[in-house]
Amino acid sequence: MSRVGKMPIELPKGAEATIAQDQITVKGPLGVLSQSLAHGLVKVVNDNGTLRFEAANESREANAMSGTMRALVNNMVNGVTKGFEKKLNLVGVGYRAQAQGDKLNLSLGFSHPVVHMMPPGVTVQTPTQTEILIKGINRQQVGQVAAEVRAYRSPEPYKGKGVRYSDEVVVIKETKKK
Repeated sequence: MSRVGKMPIELPKGAEATIAQDQITVKGPLGVLSQSLAHGLVKVVNDNGTLRFEAANESREANAMSGTMRALVNNMVNGVTKGFEKKLNLVGVGYRAQAQGDKLNLSLGFSHPVVHMMPPGVTVQTPTQTEILIKGINRQQVGQVAAEVRAYRSPEPYKGKGVRYSDEVVVIKETKKK
C-alpha cells in the first residue's frame, strides 16, 4: 500500500466527515467540500474522527488511488478548517492591481485593463497596489485562479517584470553582448 495512503487523517474540532457509497463530504467552520470516491478502488473508514484509507484490492491502480484519495481528503479537511491562500506580487513600472468585489482589475502594461472574474468560493484582496491575495477553501481552485492571473503577464527572464508568486525566484538572464 502507498506510504501516503497508510497515514490516517485526524479530523480537528469543528470538522466532520460523512461517507456515502460513492462520495465523501467534509464540513467545517469555513464551508462544505465533497469528493467522489475512485470507482470502488478505495475504501474509506471513519473511526471516531480518524479517517483511514485502504485499497479495495491488490491492484496497482487501487494502491495508487488510496494515496491520492488520502491527499485529496486531507486538503479538503485543511480547507474547511483553515483555508488556503496564494500571494502574488506585481513587478514592473505601472503594474497595479485593484480588487472590486468578485473582480480583479489589473493594469499590466497593456493598452487595455485586464479584468479577471473570481469563481464562486474564491475571494481576492489587494493589501497594496502590487500585492494580490487569493483565498478559498478549495486548494485546486485557489491554485488555478492564481495560475490564471499569473498567466496574464508571467515574469520575463531579462528584467523580471510580470506577475509572480511571492515565493517564486526568477533567474535573470544576462543580455547579449556585442
